[in-house]
Amino acid sequence: MLDIYTLGDEVLREKCKEITKFDAALKMLADAMIETMDEADGVGLAGPQVGVPEKIFVIHIGDDEPMVFINPEIIETTIEECPYEEGCLSIPGVYHEVIRPAGVTVQAQDVNGKAFTLKADGLLARAIQHENDHLSGVLYIDHLPESEQKSVIRSYERKNRSRLKAKKRGV
Repeated sequence: MLDIYTLGDEVLREKCKEITKFDAALKMLADAMIETMDEADGVGLAGPQVGVPEKIFVIHIGDDEPMVFINPEIIETTIEECPYEEGCLSIPGVYHEVIRPAGVTVQAQDVNGKAFTLKADGLLARAIQHENDHLSGVLYIDHLPESEQKSVIRSYERKNRSRLKAKKRGV
């Protein structure tokens, strides 16, 4: 299990570096990210969320096999948009409606460095966009008007008060 970094941790705002080394360590990282995401009941998890500012994210939806995206690039989005209530393992316990394109086409590499292209819609398209944002230092709350961002942050701080106090003390 990896530690999940949360709102306020600087790594979440970093622009990630491209991955060039496809080795056993990368496979171990991907496996650990999937295990951490599943244990936290998440749908996706990006490198920065576990303190790794590199272009990698994992997604696991329902009974489908977990997917690993390395050096992803969204190459197309649909004109059609749809609202959906999003949450984030880095902003635990807080959800808000976000409007995003309904579908995407993404190019990426798997853990062996093999390139692939995937066309997605629904929850998978949303998860790809959400996790890909993390690789640019963008959180889902950044898509909200400023007043709603502040409201989400206040709600997060209220719900996580004791954990945030412990974090400040270095516990």
